Amino acid sequence: MKAVSYLLDVRWKAAAAAGLVALAGCGSSGGGLNAPKIGKAKSFALAGFEPAGTVKAGVPTTVSFHITQPSGATLTTFRTGAGPHTGVHLIFVRKDLSLIIHRHPPLQADGSVSQQVTFPTGGPWHVLVDVYPDLGANTLRNFQLTTDLDVSGAYRAVPLPPPSATTQTVDGDRFAIKLPKTIRSLRPQFFDISVTDAAGKAVTFGTWYGATAHAIFFQQGSLAYFHTHVCRPEATACTKAVAGSAIVGKADKPGQLQVGTLLPTGGTWKLFLQTKIGGKVLTVPYTLKVAS
Repeated sequence: MKAVSYLLDVRWKAAAAAGLVALAGCGSSGGGLNAPKIGKAKSFALAGFEPAGTVKAGVPTTVSFHITQPSGATLTTFRTGAGPHTGVHLIFVRKDLSLIIHRHPPLQADGSVSQQVTFPTGGPWHVLVDVYPDLGANTLRNFQLTTDLDVSGAYRAVPLPPPSATTQTVDGDRFAIKLPKTIRSLRPQFFDISVTDAAGKAVTFGTWYGATAHAIFFQQGSLAYFHTHVCRPEATACTKAVAGSAIVGKADKPGQLQVGTLLPTGGTWKLFLQTKIGGKVLTVPYTLKVAS
């Protein structure tokens, strides 16, 4: 079983802190204070993750797991609804940040999660499970769990394109990004992306997983993560107040997306912008340099 790490969502800036008082005792053998034994901290965790071994590129693979609570019980209740902040976001990213797969898998009554995925290329892949539990007001609105997958096949790491590339053409549609002069970590900021078709006309966006667009960020090297959405003003289920809502972007004109960022650290980040145009989900990559 590969190691699983538990990460708090970076969109929650306020974290609860617990202070531990250390007790020290001095004495000779047979006397003094006996310090209490402190058990291992419990947290949410991925359990029963499959596949446990190497998978093949280009072959449909069923990825399955469940999530255990700090009590050890399986998590069976998730927030659901029409918006994008629901259930489980299952994200696979190749570790060189060249490729991403983003799914919202079905959730079973017993808490089990299963999703068929076809990895297009071999190499090391990072698996991120973004969880939205329904456990009442006194718990996190969402959190992340991670693991890794090895996909067989030829692999050569692809260098990230330079941050200077501001225009991308994907499936005939042109995406032109207008960034702030400096993107800074720990600061809410917005930037615009204009999208036109091959004829130069502003496109009409569809809806995918409850949002007009998804903006998924991974940091080069650490694979730190941030995910927010772009919403139409009338899409209240998308704009509803949740973690990260202060920087939810908007799409109030054809061909225009306003995207928000609140990245935790400086460095090089890869943005995967995902939106639906003409019935197709397009993934648009940008490399961003972020100042500390």
